[in-house]
Amino acid sequence: MKYIITVTALAFLNTFAVAQSAEEIIQKVDENMISSTQISTSEMVIYGRRNTRTVTSKNYVEGTENSFTEYLSPAREKGTKMLKLDDQLWIYNPSSDRTIQISGHMLKQSVMGSDLSYEDMMEERELVEMYEPSIIGEEEIDGRPTWKLELNAIVDDPTYESQTIWVDQERFVPLKQEMFAKSGKLLKRVTLRDVQLFGDRWYPTKMNYKDVLKDGKGTDFIISDIEFDVDIPAYIFTKASLRK
Repeated sequence: MKYIITVTALAFLNTFAVAQSAEEIIQKVDENMISSTQISTSEMVIYGRRNTRTVTSKNYVEGTENSFTEYLSPAREKGTKMLKLDDQLWIYNPSSDRTIQISGHMLKQSVMGSDLSYEDMMEERELVEMYEPSIIGEEEIDGRPTWKLELNAIVDDPTYESQTIWVDQERFVPLKQEMFAKSGKLLKRVTLRDVQLFGDRWYPTKMNYKDVLKDGKGTDFIISDIEFDVDIPAYIFTKASLRK
């Protein structure tokens, strides 16, 4: 009986240790991927059925609550601006000189024909806040050993009910993510690469977002320049900045 109790106790402790390890892993992922502020310049390469478009933008982010994007090119998109304040999203269109709030079913629409939805761009909460993680295996991706984690939502309003995420065991950045609906159906796949060191932070500078319900090669998101924990003027995160 004493042996059975000891074995049971050890099994419980091992299970607890693994759970703690999984939580620590995504905590470190959050620390790498989320900063107090960031400013970046990026390209969104949208692979269509007939042609490929590249959209350049300047992006400002404050924590997980606020973000502001100004599109710089091509000419057709230049001057379009997007502002996220907590759980609200507005878009300014210079050709019509109108500001529209994106909400409800509109959040599921594609951003400029890409594989990203407005909902994807709104979801910037920490993984540790949204999901309960568990380690389900280890795999190698592009020569890098990773932990394979399953994440199940613990909030009522997740964009994706569950995720599978492959985390670089040395650098604590995701190298691959798969996002699932409540039914268990795979909806999106993200591959992340060209991981670079910025100060003491590892960060992927090339990402491919693939809506698996659509044909095509997905959408590449390429960061050409990025700064973390920098001062951003307060007016950037106001509705007045959309028309500035």
